[in-house]
Amino acid sequence: METRQPQPLKAAVWMCGAIVSFILMAVAGRAVQVDLSTFELMFWRSLIGLGIVSALIWVRHRNFALIRTAHPGLHLTRNVFHFTGQNLWFYGLTMIPLSQLVALEFTMPIWVLLLAPMLLGESLDRTKILVACIGFAGVLIVAQPGSNALNLGHLAGILAAIGFAMNLIYTRKIMQFNTVLCVLFWMTFSQGAMALVLGLATGFHWPPTALWPWLAVVAVTGLTAHFSLTTALGLAPAMLVAPMEFARLPLIALVGVWLYAEPLDPMVFLGAALIFSANIWNLRASAAGGRRKR
Repeated sequence: METRQPQPLKAAVWMCGAIVSFILMAVAGRAVQVDLSTFELMFWRSLIGLGIVSALIWVRHRNFALIRTAHPGLHLTRNVFHFTGQNLWFYGLTMIPLSQLVALEFTMPIWVLLLAPMLLGESLDRTKILVACIGFAGVLIVAQPGSNALNLGHLAGILAAIGFAMNLIYTRKIMQFNTVLCVLFWMTFSQGAMALVLGLATGFHWPPTALWPWLAVVAVTGLTAHFSLTTALGLAPAMLVAPMEFARLPLIALVGVWLYAEPLDPMVFLGAALIFSANIWNLRASAAGGRRKR
């Protein structure tokens, strides 16, 4: 069987697109939450995203047969976790510096390796336990309990990472049965419905005219970020792609300094480096384990 050669240069280009998309989504998310709650933000993001995904499906297939799924429960479970994680992430945007939130978000792969044994039947060995310990040491350095006042933003960042980890685990299951467009359709549809119900229950407002461009940015970048990241992973191994994503931290930190006068805290970078190192160690160990099984 022919093996595709890695294309790191093309992967790097797509990762640049993913990083720019994530940064724009963070800036737009902060701007929107001056007037809207996270539930309202998620509703409009999902509604615009649903329109875009539906148009893509129609242009490519001229029907909506591919959205049929024999696993609605998997889609619902995945989207509950993703919806929760995304709401917490948007909430964290307004509570802590951007660099801290992104550093805490980088713990997502560590939560995956801890939760996967329970949900996917994967093994939890000594290496993975050490990886988790190093990663959580990085979290403590980022949050700096005892020297900085912790607030709900730090908790939101950690819980968002757990929500994203659960989302990734269930996405692995769903992608065995359904296409990317099918997953995106049910993501935008179901999360839009959840956001509408919660938004109406907590107070729903029509967005001011000035917010519509920001809402469009949030919706579009939410799709382009994950599409770019997925494409990059298809062009090069995770071992090559993961270090590229780490560039998001210094860039988002500079954005925080430029737009919001946030301080550049060296402890955030030290903690993030530990979290990143733990993730790379886990990827290397997983790759080595995969080679031994062949």
